Amino acid sequence: MPINKLALVRYKTIDNCLQNRFRKWTLDDLMEAVSEALYEYEGITKGISRRTIQLDLQNMRSEKLGYNAPIVVTDKKFYSYEDKQYSITSIPLTEQDMGTLNEVLGVLKQFKGFGYFQELTGMVTKLEDKLYKQQHKGKSYIDFEKNELLKGLEFIDPLHKAIINRKTIEITYQSFKANQSQQIVFYPYLLKEYRNRWFLFGMNRKGSSAMILALDRIEKFKELSEKYVKAPFDAHMFFDDVIGVSKAPGQKPSTIVMKIDKENAPYVITKPIHPSQKILKEEPDGILFSIDVVWNFELERELLGFGEKLHILSPRRLAGKIQSRLKHTLQKYQRTE
Repeated sequence: MPINKLALVRYKTIDNCLQNRFRKWTLDDLMEAVSEALYEYEGITKGISRRTIQLDLQNMRSEKLGYNAPIVVTDKKFYSYEDKQYSITSIPLTEQDMGTLNEVLGVLKQFKGFGYFQELTGMVTKLEDKLYKQQHKGKSYIDFEKNELLKGLEFIDPLHKAIINRKTIEITYQSFKANQSQQIVFYPYLLKEYRNRWFLFGMNRKGSSAMILALDRIEKFKELSEKYVKAPFDAHMFFDDVIGVSKAPGQKPSTIVMKIDKENAPYVITKPIHPSQKILKEEPDGILFSIDVVWNFELERELLGFGEKLHILSPRRLAGKIQSRLKHTLQKYQRTE
C-alpha cells in the first residue's frame, strides 16, 4: 500500500503525539496537531477532517502499513500507545533493509580512521548496535547514555528546521521560576545538548538579548512571517569557552588552576574537564591543571563533584566560593545528627 507525502506527515505527527505521555490526546487534539504540521511542512491551511484522523488511526493499528500500532482509547476519548516504548519509527527492519544497511555500514567503517571523518565513529557504533539488536532479537551489549523520559524532545526536529530556514518563531515558555508561561518572539541560532538535556540558543526580539531556553520548558511554538534577524556574533563558537550552557554575551573566560590528587589525576587526563585543559606541573601528591572557561554554575557543580580530590588554587575568589559551598553542605549534615 503506497503512502503519499501528506499521509506520512499525518502518521508521523500522530506518532509524536501518542509518544508524549505528559498529556492526554483527544481526537480534537490530534486534529489540531496534524493541521499545524501540515501548515508548517506543506503550507496547507484548510486543516484536516475528523474522519481523516480516524482513518489514519485505523490504518496505523492495522497491518496494511506494517505498523500494527498498539493504539488504545481510555475514558472513551483519550488516545495513547499501550506500549510506552512503541513508535512507528522503531518497527522491525526487513531483510532487504538489513542487507542495505550492512552494506552502508561496511562503507562507513572504512572511513572511521581518517581525521576528517572522526565524527562518524559514534554514529557507526550506534548503527552497528542497532543492526545487532535487530538480528539478535533485541539483545544489545552496548548501552548509550540516554533519557527517554525527557520532555521537549519532539521539538528538536522542527526547531532544527526553523534554524536552517532562518525562521522567526514565537515560543510559549515557562521557566521553573515563573508562575505562568510567556510568549517570546525568538530568533533561533543553535540547538545544544548538555548532560542529555537539550537547549535552544538564540536572541529574544524584546531587548535584542541572547537567550538560552530549555526545550523541556517549551510548551509550544509556531513560525512567524516577520523578518529573521541574524546572530550579531558567531553562534557556533559562543559555547567554546563554557562548561554547560550558562553564559552572557561578552562574558570573558578565566584561567582556573586546580590541583587533583595523584589517584584521580589519570581520570582527568583521559577525560578532560574542558578542551582548554593543560597540565601545568606534576607533583608527588598530585597534578596541577588549568582550564580557560567562563565562571558559571555548571563550572562550580563540575568542580564540586570531585569533592576532597580537588583543590582550587586560583582565582582566589572561585576558591573562596567553592569553600563556602562545601562549608554550607557540611553544616546541613551536622544539623541532622
